[in-house]
Amino acid sequence: MTLKLDRLPDRESVKITFSADADLKAALNDYAEIYRRAYGQKESVADLIPFMLEAFMNADPGFKRARKELEDARPSSPPTKATEV
Repeated sequence: MTLKLDRLPDRESVKITFSADADLKAALNDYAEIYRRAYGQKESVADLIPFMLEAFMNADPGFKRARKELEDARPSSPPTKATEV
């Protein structure tokens, strides 16, 4: 069995909370079960979601372009205060 999401690496995380409708929650539970069958390792839905979102964003060329534009528009370093002589 092949999934778009590879096996999860070791990781450190920051907690983010969101709400999902019942259909999405059921689909996420199903994905976690299919992941377990594919890789022989149980991962919680909460552990899978960040990698699913990362894969989604990495596959979105519009997001990549817009993010690069956003990064290019940010100042590279904080402005320095001119000193008077």
